[in-house]
Amino acid sequence: MIEARHLRVLRAVATTGSFSAAARELGCTQPAVSQQMKALEGSAGTPLLIRTGREMRLTQAGEALVRHASGILAGLTAAEEEIAAIAGLRAGRVRLVSFPSGSSSLVPGALAALRAAHPGTRVSLVEAEPPRSVEMLRDGDCDIALAFRYGTTAGEWDDLVVRPLLRDRLIGLVPEGHRLAGSDTVGIGDLADEPWIAGCPRCRRQLVEVCEASGFTPRIDFATDDYPAVIGLVGAGLGVAVLPELALESVRPKGARTVTVEPAVEREIVALTLPDLARVPAVAATLDQLTLAAAR
Repeated sequence: MIEARHLRVLRAVATTGSFSAAARELGCTQPAVSQQMKALEGSAGTPLLIRTGREMRLTQAGEALVRHASGILAGLTAAEEEIAAIAGLRAGRVRLVSFPSGSSSLVPGALAALRAAHPGTRVSLVEAEPPRSVEMLRDGDCDIALAFRYGTTAGEWDDLVVRPLLRDRLIGLVPEGHRLAGSDTVGIGDLADEPWIAGCPRCRRQLVEVCEASGFTPRIDFATDDYPAVIGLVGAGLGVAVLPELALESVRPKGARTVTVEPAVEREIVALTLPDLARVPAVAATLDQLTLAAAR
């Protein structure tokens, strides 16, 4: 195998015309240059230099190798500089996927702080709800997945690096004129006879489980992944809903009132990545900023 350090010696010998001059240029000894040239000729399997007295000239193979050496060494230098830039966060790319309420609440502050600290790092964002977002991470379609879960499923994320961010409580939402609109706390069973507006499939499943644990099955009249649409439907008096606190942070509940629902139900918000990706500086920095944004 031809090594880059041997190519550098060959190029110096070809440029200077002797081992001694090449040694001076490279800052090493003449025997070291001679030894590396022998090693390079051994790797190439053919002579590269012809020595006649004090003169030294390249063989045809030597000329070919010198011609390629410049491009090879230039490419290596460029690669080293690019890797150093990525490692030093002067460059790099992170592909982030997030569920909508995370995109509107946690992501903006985290990415603004990341850009201020490391302006050379680029982050792209697409939206997907879990479990689709987690599948994208495992399939190599993103580097970080912002996800959530209700409770803990054994082995669900055992192959991933899990960065806990926060606990997000579900909040009740009723129309302004609702009989319970002025209540501080509402039992979920008090809403048993109401029409419901449900959210994403995972949230919808959790709603049904919580209601059934309280002795009733919710009558779901509307279902939408769009949280502003949920709030709009409740505000129009078409039903009641429970939404994560994060979903209410960036949307004004016009025509609706929030109430605390008992029993308390929380979802765990996390940032997920693969073990190898967690060691990439740009990914690690993004995880750190998401953690800081969640703590604010």
